Amino acid sequence: MDKYQYAAYGSNLHPLRLSRRVPSAKLLGTNFVASLELRFNKKSDKDGTGKCNIVNGGDGVHVAVYEIDLVQKVILDRIEGLGYGYREKAINVPGHGDCRAYVADEEAIDDSLEPVDWYKEIVILGCRYHDFPVGYLSQIEVIPASSDSDEKTSREEWDLVEVLRNGA
Repeated sequence: MDKYQYAAYGSNLHPLRLSRRVPSAKLLGTNFVASLELRFNKKSDKDGTGKCNIVNGGDGVHVAVYEIDLVQKVILDRIEGLGYGYREKAINVPGHGDCRAYVADEEAIDDSLEPVDWYKEIVILGCRYHDFPVGYLSQIEVIPASSDSDEKTSREEWDLVEVLRNGA
């Protein structure tokens, strides 16, 4: 079966989160990509909040590299909104070579956005799972976040946060 490498840097960092979305996802490892920066500036087409994006410049970004069955790429493309504010980009991850990642289209970027609290927490839990450096994690923790006005979504996502925290 054909496979490809995917570089997760945001809400798909945690292997449990990603494997629930794409069952074939297999963690290959993590690494640091210099001269990129993590931001929460991609406008969500669902709720208008800030989702993760990587941009050129900055002090670098930590990524988790997953191997995914090519037949399941369509699932991840749909979940990530490929063609709806995100485009695919190859990034060179040391030790892994070129990996696919989703980056925001220019028209979907708004640096004034904040993530919702549960989304930011999922990113933080992924960073902790992979034992990313404390300084990197601290930069994410200080980013302001707002409460989700959609009570149903908020409840469901906070339930997922609890599952990720407990490692179940």
